[in-house]
Amino acid sequence: MIKKFLYLNRKAPYGTVYALESLEVVLIGAAFDQDVSLAFIDDGVYQLTKAQNTDDIGMKNFSPTYRALGDYDVNKIFVDGGSLEERGLTVDDLLPLTYEDEDDDWAEKPSIRVVDSGELAALIDEQDVIFSF
Repeated sequence: MIKKFLYLNRKAPYGTVYALESLEVVLIGAAFDQDVSLAFIDDGVYQLTKAQNTDDIGMKNFSPTYRALGDYDVNKIFVDGGSLEERGLTVDDLLPLTYEDEDDDWAEKPSIRVVDSGELAALIDEQDVIFSF
């Protein structure tokens, strides 16, 4: 039986190591064929925003790495709609993450799905293992 792993991302992308470490662990898990899902809530939604500029804080911008998720078959990316709304963001402010659906003649499809709190609670309840970052 394949276990379901959820990586719950709550922190802003910079200022701590949580966001980068979560991304690294997700890529490692996916490389070993884990059933991986990611959820972004609270300030974690900032991890997926477009046009991040880290020049003034002296840190490397790792946000382009999220585009590799589809290459690792990580295509279950959930974003809390309430968290987006509270921060004045919409799905259009997020990176255009996609994957190629082998069941649909390799059609490119969006990986990000905006969910409400009820859908998020159901997603969390379905998981075997949850990592909170």
